[in-house]
Amino acid sequence: MAVDLLLGLQWGDEGKGKIVDVLTSNYDIIARFQGGPNAGHTLVFNGKKHVLHTIPSGIFHEDTINLVGNGVVIDPVIFKGELDKLAEQNVDYKKSLVISRKAHIILPTHRLLDAASEASKGKAKIGSTLKGIGPTYMDKTGRNGIRVGDLELSDWQERYRSLADKHESMIEFYDAKIEYNLEELEAEFFKAVEVLKTLTFIDSEEYVYQAQKSGKTILAEGAQGSLLDIDFGTYPFVTSSNTTAAGSCTGLGVAPNQIGEVFGIFKAYTTRVGSGPFPTELFDEDGETMSRVGNEFGATTGRARRCGWLDLVALKYACQVNGVTQLMMMKGDVLSGFKTLKVCTAYKYKGDVIKHFPYNIDPENIEPIYTEVEGWAEDLTEMSDASQMPKALNDYIEFLEKELEIPITIVSVGPDRKQTIFRDK
Repeated sequence: MAVDLLLGLQWGDEGKGKIVDVLTSNYDIIARFQGGPNAGHTLVFNGKKHVLHTIPSGIFHEDTINLVGNGVVIDPVIFKGELDKLAEQNVDYKKSLVISRKAHIILPTHRLLDAASEASKGKAKIGSTLKGIGPTYMDKTGRNGIRVGDLELSDWQERYRSLADKHESMIEFYDAKIEYNLEELEAEFFKAVEVLKTLTFIDSEEYVYQAQKSGKTILAEGAQGSLLDIDFGTYPFVTSSNTTAAGSCTGLGVAPNQIGEVFGIFKAYTTRVGSGPFPTELFDEDGETMSRVGNEFGATTGRARRCGWLDLVALKYACQVNGVTQLMMMKGDVLSGFKTLKVCTAYKYKGDVIKHFPYNIDPENIEPIYTEVEGWAEDLTEMSDASQMPKALNDYIEFLEKELEIPITIVSVGPDRKQTIFRDK
């Protein structure tokens, strides 16, 4: 069986967690393939909100296996916090959660390095979540990292001590001095590691291969968004992993010819958290309305998200590099009440009109060119069938489908899993 893939097409926060939750009943295994606790996947059902950071979004489905792949970096302390919340809700996670031995571990000193590095940059900071993600991936590529499988070795604490000591010496090199008590951080860390060791560790590439051979259905779940990809995003304002489709192959050990459907998630408008260029960003009443109605605050950081009109140039680019086969539009309900919607269909780039995503989208180089379309006034949140959607919304969707040349098969009209409208391909 081919592995289907679900990922975000913007700067993250597209609503991937909800869609994974909606689609999980179609799959035997949900597998996270990259990122770490900088992700915040929000699920709402039965009137209650649930936020997951590292654990796959299928965890609330009893018969689904949830796999944390080798491309993920794990903070045992945050992971333990997620497990504690699942236990409070009587979720039997030990039965349904498995972890790749090749996944790397975030140490307390990784977080300290992250904080020291960001503080030293001053106004040039990149907007890190300060979760230690970047330093952990740096150790991974530098061949210094500690992996989940190392926890099964007799000398893993010696390995830890050697790396932590190295990190402390590196912290001293930064101009910005940070206050910390490593002894306290380590006490919490080692306690969480013991909890982590009670879970099932697997050789995930073999696990996934055997699952495919036996006919199991698998959905690979991405974190962050395509425009935050370390190679294809708005560098340097990006994350430290490959958030695009290619990352699912390296993050799970799946061959490229084994990828099936590629589900691309996008908001009906655009948001971004933290620093970095954002061509369609709004600083007016429209932007404030999107933020307020859409409750645009980061699920992980709590930071307010910047809001703007839908950027089709960037969205086409993300569809292209990912090979998207189906699109899913989130938060259509947030745009209810706008008489006119704007969609960026081209850029004025250094005096020329272009329709592709260029190397640099800094404000001095880019001016968005908009196409205006009619908005809708109807409240979408109680709608459950495509036949109920207003004509202006259908026209907006058909306009996007024509531009992107990809079908929009799901429209989300609210945060709850029930507020999901399925459309024909």
